[in-house]
Amino acid sequence: MPALFVAGPGMLELLKLLQDGRFHSGEALGAQLGISRSAIWKQLQGLEAEFGVEVFKVPGRGYRLASPMVLLDVERISRSAAGLHWPILVQSSVDSTNAEIFRRLDAGTPAPFVLMAERQTAGRGRRGRVWASPFAENLYCSLVLRVDGGMSQVEALSLTVGLAVARALQSCGVEGARLKWPNDVLVDGRKISGILLELAGDPADVCHVVIGIGINVNMTFDAPGVIDQPWTSVRQCLGRAIDRNDLAVELLLQLHDCLSVHWQHGFAGLREQWEALHAWRGRSVALTAGSNATLGVVLGVDERGAIRLNVDGVDRAFSGGELSLRLQQ
Repeated sequence: MPALFVAGPGMLELLKLLQDGRFHSGEALGAQLGISRSAIWKQLQGLEAEFGVEVFKVPGRGYRLASPMVLLDVERISRSAAGLHWPILVQSSVDSTNAEIFRRLDAGTPAPFVLMAERQTAGRGRRGRVWASPFAENLYCSLVLRVDGGMSQVEALSLTVGLAVARALQSCGVEGARLKWPNDVLVDGRKISGILLELAGDPADVCHVVIGIGINVNMTFDAPGVIDQPWTSVRQCLGRAIDRNDLAVELLLQLHDCLSVHWQHGFAGLREQWEALHAWRGRSVALTAGSNATLGVVLGVDERGAIRLNVDGVDRAFSGGELSLRLQQ
């Protein structure tokens, strides 16, 4: 499988040497990278300024990271997911993985391919929300696929992707992962993952769908003004950090399995499994579209992925990209 690691020169190589969390002398680091100790010092300053990576400096001992770090390893991910035939790229920093995919499509890169990043400077979620994207803490992943045969192929696709994400999290030990319509994964009511689907091309003919996925993995800090809802991470659920490479591989495998069913049978082939993980079935909710709100009790989802509500004793189905579902207090 083709694989590429796109990274800034120097700093990322230095970070790879430091990621074990142990002390390394400036002399030893310089010897390994073929640069001077003063150049090492400048690159360490760059790591802190560019990526927010905290580096401890102790005279007589050298430099080490505040805590060990495992970077995404494109070769390892590619080997483990070789049967999928999705070329995989990893970048150190992008504005957003979805935006970078669109640029690569415009430049002629053929679909399908996967793009992951160590951080996003302008990560975004559904309805324009900001997605907190610190360096080397979480998983920021986009997959682009060519879609033939019109919009019916992507109907309820966000639900299918959500199921794949929940399965991947469960496989990594987060047994409480549950699904919130239409595109969130929750654990105990707190958001651990979100999904953003975007289209390029002619929806009536041949187009591309870009599947953007953000998963809170090892993040533990809060970001006032950025995160405006209850959240959690794999690390908070398990009480320990995990290797994001393992989760990345499991995510791609689960995506491939769920998408294969979706292309053959539509969401109807996955509806039962989705319902088994439905977080809000039986809950009282408000479904909003702009300034309009519909109150009801969640019954489930239908075979086209629409949310079913009991509204004043009537079973009604709703779908649409601008709908928002909130629990009633």
